[in-house]
Amino acid sequence: MTTAAIRWGIIGCGNVTEVKSGPGFSKTPNSALVAVMRRDGDKARDYAQRHGVPRWYDDAAALIADPEVNAVYVATPPSTHKQYALMCIAAGKPVYVEKPMALDYAECEAIIDAGRKAGVPVFVAYYRRALPRFGKVRELIFDEQAIGTPRIVNVVLHEPHHPRYHDPKNLPWHVRPEISGGGIFMDIGCHTLDILDWLFGPIVSASGQASNQLGAYPVEDTVAMSFAFGNGMLGTGLWNFDSYKYHDEIEVVGDQGRISFATFGDGPIRVENAAGVVEHKVANPTHIQQPLIETIVAELTGHAGASPSTPESGARTSWVMDQVLRDYRRLTGQPPGM
Repeated sequence: MTTAAIRWGIIGCGNVTEVKSGPGFSKTPNSALVAVMRRDGDKARDYAQRHGVPRWYDDAAALIADPEVNAVYVATPPSTHKQYALMCIAAGKPVYVEKPMALDYAECEAIIDAGRKAGVPVFVAYYRRALPRFGKVRELIFDEQAIGTPRIVNVVLHEPHHPRYHDPKNLPWHVRPEISGGGIFMDIGCHTLDILDWLFGPIVSASGQASNQLGAYPVEDTVAMSFAFGNGMLGTGLWNFDSYKYHDEIEVVGDQGRISFATFGDGPIRVENAAGVVEHKVANPTHIQQPLIETIVAELTGHAGASPSTPESGARTSWVMDQVLRDYRRLTGQPPGM
C-alpha cells in the first residue's frame, strides 16, 4: 500500500518522543505529525502545544479512528504493544511499534500474522539499523574486509545501579515485568541483539543464565548468554546493571583483525589489523530515530524499497531474549507477560 504523504499519530507521547523520535515525523519529507495521545489528557495537550501538533487525545481508539491519521507510532511500554498494534491493523493503518516489539515472541507472532492477513505494513523501532554509525561498521566489515572473515562476537554492557531504582514502591516500568516483560536487559539489550541480527543474520541458537544480585527490583539485573548465527559465527554476551563503572562494547574478531564499537552513544569505531589501529568517528543525528522513520515513509509512499526494521526481524530479537531468560523466568515464576 502506498500513499502520497504520511500523517502520523502517536500513541503514548512520553519521554522517548520528545527528542529521539517525535520531531523526526515532521522533519521527514512527505511526513507530518498530526495527532498525539496520552492517557493523561493534560500531558497530551501540553505535548501537542509544545510541538505544534494540531490534535491531541486521551483515548487510543479515538486517535486511531481519526480520518486525518493514516499511520500510527505506538510508543507505549511493551505490555500494550500488541493491543494497539492489532487495533491499528484492524483499522487498516500502518503501525510503527517501539522496541521491544512486544512482551514475548508469541505476541510478536500475533502482530505479524494480523498484519499479513490484513495487508497492513508493520515496522519496529530498532532504529540503529538506519544510523550512519552502524552503516560504517557494516562497510568496514563487509565492503572493506578490514578484519577479514568475522569469526566471533563478544558483547559487554556494564552499568552502575541507577538511583531511580532505589524506591521499591515507585519503580519505573522498565523493571516491572507485567509491563516490560523483563528487566533492563529486555529494554536495552534488545538493541544490541537486533544490530547483530542486522550485521550477521539471524541468531539461530541462544541460551543464557540470569540472576537478580542486588534485589532492588523483581526482575533480573545480570544476564550471561551464548549464541550462534546461521553462518557458523559464535558469540557471548554479558549484561550487568549493578557494576563499578559503565562499559559498553561490541567486539567482532575476524581472522585478520578486530573491530570494536558501542551500542549506545557515538564513540569511535576502532579497527585493529596488520596495518595498525584506526578509529572512525561518526556522530548520531539529533533525532536518532529520524533515519529509520525516513525509510518507513519512503516505503509507504513508494519512493524506496523496504525499510530495514521489519516485524520479522523484531520478532527474532524477542525470540532470542525469550531463549536467554527462559530458565530464569521458570525458576522465579515470571513467565513472559506475567
